[in-house]
Amino acid sequence: MNGSISSLIDRLAAAHRLEHGEYKALIDGRTPEAAERLAALASEARKRIYGNKIYIRGLIEISSICKNDCLYCGLRRSNRSCQRYRLDADSILSCCREGYALGFRTFVLQGGEDAYFTDGRLCGLLRAIKREHPDCAVTLSFGERSRESYERLREAGADRYLLRHETADAAHYAKLHPASMSFENRMRCLNDLKALGYQVGCGFMVGSPRQTSETLASDLKFVEAFQPDMCGIGPFIPQSETPFRAEKAGSLELTCYLLSILRLIRPNLLLPATTALGSVHPFGREMGIQAGANVVMPNLSPQAVRKKYALYDNKVTDGDESAQCVASLAARMAAIGYEAVIDRGDVIRSD
Repeated sequence: MNGSISSLIDRLAAAHRLEHGEYKALIDGRTPEAAERLAALASEARKRIYGNKIYIRGLIEISSICKNDCLYCGLRRSNRSCQRYRLDADSILSCCREGYALGFRTFVLQGGEDAYFTDGRLCGLLRAIKREHPDCAVTLSFGERSRESYERLREAGADRYLLRHETADAAHYAKLHPASMSFENRMRCLNDLKALGYQVGCGFMVGSPRQTSETLASDLKFVEAFQPDMCGIGPFIPQSETPFRAEKAGSLELTCYLLSILRLIRPNLLLPATTALGSVHPFGREMGIQAGANVVMPNLSPQAVRKKYALYDNKVTDGDESAQCVASLAARMAAIGYEAVIDRGDVIRSD
């Protein structure tokens, strides 16, 4: 590791920020030694705030129907091969009951932008979940909505909201999305969510088409400025029924490198080792934890629909990705020195 990269790493660990060009240099100049140093510092930073705890969330994928046509996503409107489904309220509540019995105290409800899920339906669902499980947190991930919608959902009991920004470079954003979607609206949504008091998560794909170290540096500067509570990143994985079907997949190595950088930018982040990591490598989740992540989200969705939520090809849906295998997942975390805890796992705000 050369001296300039070592100096950048030390300054990032101390100040939690770098200049845009310095982030680019840190990405372009990465080496195994630099990755090891970043991971060690990231682990120290996480331990100071969260100890050796890894938070487990129960993921419920409620709909594969989406009005959007994002170029990278298997749920895109134009994909006629996608198996569409929508869970009803009783099915979702049943998933929550099963998760609660398994010990889960955070439920993550995720789905495409499905017009069926109006504010009224979602607010009713949130109130029902909170009525049955008042000690649980509920995270939503339903894409772009109006500020008024976000406000109603917050008042109905939503605690957190995940909305990946996908890229902090407007020109790059336009290359990943249809003309009907705008970078400005995505930023508006994130700012509205923060203003309304949600614990807010942003995030981006690593290795998405047309991404460069310049655009990745912009992502890191965005996280630095926005100060989210959560940030979900994972390698881009092509889906066979999208325009990006022939594009190269993102790098596990670079994803882990960026996880370490994100932990040093924002030491109190709730940082998932995503399903995508587990999909590209059998020990991808553990590698993400060792790089600085502290959240995993096994799947609580009904078995019959898990393979239908095909964001990308070869997405893992069973084994330890299944919430029913939480004991096995906990054993895997223990094997690398961490304790899987199944509680609300709220962000610890240190600033």
